[in-house]
Amino acid sequence: MFDLEGKVAMVTGGAQGIGRAIALNLAEGGARIALTDMRASKLEEVVKEIESKGAKATGYCVDVTDLEAVQKMVDQILEAWGKVDILVNNAGITRDNLVLRMKIEDWQAVLKTNLDGAFHCIKAVLPSMVRQRYGRILNIASVVAQAGNVGQANYISSKAGIIGLTKAVAAEVARRNITVNAVAPGFIATAMTENLPAEVKEKMLSLIPMGRMGTDSEIAAGVRFLVSEEARYITGHVLNINGGMFMA
Repeated sequence: MFDLEGKVAMVTGGAQGIGRAIALNLAEGGARIALTDMRASKLEEVVKEIESKGAKATGYCVDVTDLEAVQKMVDQILEAWGKVDILVNNAGITRDNLVLRMKIEDWQAVLKTNLDGAFHCIKAVLPSMVRQRYGRILNIASVVAQAGNVGQANYISSKAGIIGLTKAVAAEVARRNITVNAVAPGFIATAMTENLPAEVKEKMLSLIPMGRMGTDSEIAAGVRFLVSEEARYITGHVLNINGGMFMA
């Protein structure tokens, strides 16, 4: 089930956390993995981890805000492996602050990485997907894009944009056998949340009916389903993986 044998998957922001979990899960399904990230040493660690499990992986230290660099990377992947079947747009950053205190640089940085970066990657892979009449694009959104949150206007705007981008591109390419979907994680246990103060964690948990944070592997499982053949008739969809925190 959810077999990805022979597929080539490009995963952005794949050096740690959710991106790493997605890359490992897709590799376990048989996909060859092209990983991108800005952290070269961590990127190489994940590449070696994937290879140690008998799968194929290549790392690219690329800034997704640079369209030219993204296009060059995709060209290299196409030259090496002949195709890109799956794109997972996971790369993202936060620069949290109240709107009254938010610097314009922090607003722009988050939108450029989270939203422009996803657009750049989609634009780079689409021509080859259209030619082969096959593709699976998966964008990582967020529960806060739907439910809102204090102090994250830039992040929420970028992730709400991701949801809109998902639906727009899904409508454009559906007849080419290309699906475009999103996964919206809730509060996930990662290195970022591990160091939060206890009172902050308690407040977060109080918002989750299941009473616990999710895991990166649970997000990866949802991604693998949506890029598999079993999900071939699903497009323009946002899969909420949040323990009941937001019920659309």
